[in-house]
Amino acid sequence: MLVLDGPDGCGKSTQVARLVQWLRDHHLDPVEVREPGGTAIGERIRAILLDPACEEMDLRCEMLLYMASRAQLCLEKIRPALAAGRTVLSDRFLSSTLAYQGTAGGLSAESIVAVGEVATEGIRPDLTVILDVDERIAATRLSPLLDRIEQRGLDFHRRVREGYLDQVRRWPDRYALLDATQPPEVVFEQLVSALAAAGARWVPRAPVAARRSG
Repeated sequence: MLVLDGPDGCGKSTQVARLVQWLRDHHLDPVEVREPGGTAIGERIRAILLDPACEEMDLRCEMLLYMASRAQLCLEKIRPALAAGRTVLSDRFLSSTLAYQGTAGGLSAESIVAVGEVATEGIRPDLTVILDVDERIAATRLSPLLDRIEQRGLDFHRRVREGYLDQVRRWPDRYALLDATQPPEVVFEQLVSALAAAGARWVPRAPVAARRSG
């Protein structure tokens, strides 16, 4: 299981889509999921979480709703896919909760990890790739129609970025860090190289340059 994560505006969705297509071009059949959401129940939870009208939501309520969506996603999509031997590509996972509700929001990492174990029943990514971009650049990439989380301002999103960087430092064997300020095609080259360096069994070993010239 591979997770792509990072601050809002880092370009995750673009890179997930590129990687899904690249794997399919190499005759692999990945399962793509996103958080929050990814299931009928999860999408309803997502609508509540991102609704600006829900500004009075308590931080613990917010964290638990993310975990509830994650639990349903693991049950319906992730665990069956892994059991079938398929590659799962997830746009966000527990790393997001640690950054947003943990480092930026103030909840302890220990409590988030404990609830995460219940929600996922121990599912852990083989690799979490963080697309790193500072909060000012990220803000220029967002839609003018900001959701409830995106509306929290530069200081909050600076702390989110710090949360991701802290995770990379704490778990270097499970994380990879990419410079997401580069053009999308350059970021994708970094991504493929990071997967190859991590020894992901489902990544074709041909170098990027050779694939382009072929």
